[in-house]
Amino acid sequence: MLDVNKIRKDFRILDNTKMQGHNLVYFDSAATSLTPDVLIDAMNDYYYNYKSNVHRGDYDLAYQSDTHYEDARKTIASFINANDNEVVFTTGTTQSINLVALGYFANHLHEGDEIILNVAEHASNVLPWLNIKEKTKAKIVYCDLNDKGEVTLENLKKVITDRTRLISVAYVSNVLGAKNDVKKIISYAHKHNILVLVDAAQAIPHIRIDVKDIDADFLAFSAHKMCGPTGVGVLYGKYELLCETESLSFGGGMNVRFEKDSYILKKPPYKFEGGTPAIAEVIGFKRAIEYLSEIGYENIEEYVKELKRYALEKLSKLDNVILYNNNDSSLITFNIKDVFCQDAGSYFNYKGIALRSGHHCAKLLPSYLGCVGTVRASLYFYNTKEEIDVFVDACKHGGEFLDAFFK
Repeated sequence: MLDVNKIRKDFRILDNTKMQGHNLVYFDSAATSLTPDVLIDAMNDYYYNYKSNVHRGDYDLAYQSDTHYEDARKTIASFINANDNEVVFTTGTTQSINLVALGYFANHLHEGDEIILNVAEHASNVLPWLNIKEKTKAKIVYCDLNDKGEVTLENLKKVITDRTRLISVAYVSNVLGAKNDVKKIISYAHKHNILVLVDAAQAIPHIRIDVKDIDADFLAFSAHKMCGPTGVGVLYGKYELLCETESLSFGGGMNVRFEKDSYILKKPPYKFEGGTPAIAEVIGFKRAIEYLSEIGYENIEEYVKELKRYALEKLSKLDNVILYNNNDSSLITFNIKDVFCQDAGSYFNYKGIALRSGHHCAKLLPSYLGCVGTVRASLYFYNTKEEIDVFVDACKHGGEFLDAFFK
């Protein structure tokens, strides 16, 4: 098991920051995780010692930038067991999914073709497809969730038809933490010539993903949810599919040459990376992955599961807490009885606890849950049982929100 007290020293924010006079309890890693000092050091090294553009210069600093930038691509490709030319740097999961939607499916769907979604999906995996529906006159079909909030193959079979062209699904739900069996889903989909896009934003901070093993066609994730910097993410795509995907950004660095009336683009992934990229952030992303790998994904997964079990055991004894998930994910999704979720969020802030309240960008899910919104506490490997005790104690008094807030 990991040494959490030692690990917490890697995150300066945990020592330096207070909220409302309390020591910070950061339970919002599903929105964005904290950043270790080693990542900041790697980014500062670029800014202090070899800052220059990539893929352009013919001098030593530029060579260093090129090397570090492409080494990051190699590291990330190896991390998910992909080929280097299948890793496209984007601004994050949202841009990655939009690139697939607009760059590939806008040109491959016809009127009456079907895209399968479900009501648990994040806005980033719904809105792009609603946009494509309008552009192509394709249909959006929603697969029912089971009683655990999962997308099952059994329910998918009920809605798959000979017009189904895409299943776009989160590996792990960002509200309920439900883990979908994407490998089984993809295997069945491919037997019926259906492509699958996997939103791995909530999965990859906790689960080691092998894209060849699950056979994903496209897979998207963000750095900032796995201890990396904001503003950078990855689109993985099978190379032959990336070759058929149009770039959405045209400019320097992504073309072989252009004339007055014609142009030739580079091969993937470079044809998608026009302009100056987020160089320091990509370098920081590499360091984040190395950091997580040094700690060990199995250690992270087991530790977070133990934290969750500890929290659920404590919360189950409170009669004013409504729990919506009891799985072994990192998410605790709940409400305080008779307290509006965002009022509860303000109350927890008053107690020094950072968590999320509302729809969590999954605005179709409340109809499934039967409530207006929820509060979400999300755990990571730098959290402690002592912090959970603080959280549970705050939950005890959540029903007394107004009185507690002004005390």
